[in-house]
Amino acid sequence: MKEMYDLIVVGGGPGGAIAAKNAAELGLDVLLIEKRQEVGDPVRCAEGVSKICLSDHIEPDPRWICADLTGSRIYSPDGTMVEMSEEMSGGEVGYVLERKVFDRALVDQCARAGAEVRVKTRATGLIMEKGVVCGIYAMHLGEEYEIHSKIVIGADGMESKVGRWAGIDTSLKPADMETCVQYLVTDIDIDPQFCDFYLGNEIAPAGYLWVFPKGENMANIGVGILGSKSGDHRAIDYLDKFMRDVYPEGRIIEMVYGGVPVSGPIEKTVSDGLILVGDAARQSDPITGGGIINAMEAGKIAAEVAADAIKKGDYTTDTLNEYETLWRSTIGKEIEYSLVVKETFIKSTDKDLNHLAQSLSNVNFYSLSLKDLLYALFKANKKLLWDLRGLFRDVVNNNFEFKYKKNQFD
Repeated sequence: MKEMYDLIVVGGGPGGAIAAKNAAELGLDVLLIEKRQEVGDPVRCAEGVSKICLSDHIEPDPRWICADLTGSRIYSPDGTMVEMSEEMSGGEVGYVLERKVFDRALVDQCARAGAEVRVKTRATGLIMEKGVVCGIYAMHLGEEYEIHSKIVIGADGMESKVGRWAGIDTSLKPADMETCVQYLVTDIDIDPQFCDFYLGNEIAPAGYLWVFPKGENMANIGVGILGSKSGDHRAIDYLDKFMRDVYPEGRIIEMVYGGVPVSGPIEKTVSDGLILVGDAARQSDPITGGGIINAMEAGKIAAEVAADAIKKGDYTTDTLNEYETLWRSTIGKEIEYSLVVKETFIKSTDKDLNHLAQSLSNVNFYSLSLKDLLYALFKANKKLLWDLRGLFRDVVNNNFEFKYKKNQFD
């Protein structure tokens, strides 16, 4: 590793890889570091992502696509099923990825664009000069390095230390995160064209349970529950019960677990010489916990802002605030609305969820426009959805372009 780069990106996930790739393509001298010896392992998500948004960043490749979905099915606590087309299902419906291969493909793109990639390299601190971030201290194969840069991008996930080192408050309360566990299950009978979501306080309190096909007779089956609801029953207890009840013959061949931020964004995501992206900036969706597409979009914005700042020779917060403005007016607006929806639905009883599903059970989601859907939903559930009236009004008045148009709930 050299002693000086234009840009250092900490974290080799989708957000970091896209930031490094775009920055390198814009002519910057870029170093991307990843603390693990392999990018993409261990997997920490359900691996579902939108087709349209993904194609903005990488050409789809059969090597990392396990399933090509056509729709989703949502089950309320009483078993009422609502079937939705891919276009209406949001960003968790489209492709189911093999993240171990996908993340590596993103980093491969990044390296081919000219960025230097170092795995098994851990940031241990920030180099600060008069309150300005000027690089990182790093550990690589037992050796310590002092690496300077003009700007650092922190893409080091929910447990991000980079932001804290710069004085940014990245703390989370239990109510602001989902506790998740997932099995990769084989030898089960599933429909490979649909992903399934199960709702209910007996199944996943203040969360949901998912079944994402990964080819014939194989699926990611997982659950996420709000941290504040994780008491006597842990997430794995809910998942094990579901497995016993629905897929008793299924064979578990992998297991992953972790936390997902559902808090909405942190107060600030830049400081002098520093930009945060992805889960490090709490840019995941508060409803689903999905963050792949948001991280990639934020990574691209961060790279462009960093390139402009370096061209100007100004790495102060005043200049980097352009990143704040751009992502908060796009991704941030969508997260803000999702947070309103999340806060409403975590207060919903199973009776409320059943009523909502029953009011939609005869709706044709393969032909209905979004505006028509919202009118029908609000008409059938005025009392239940009163807290969302502002969101409904903005969508109907075209003040807010709902995410489904970009299939971005990943």
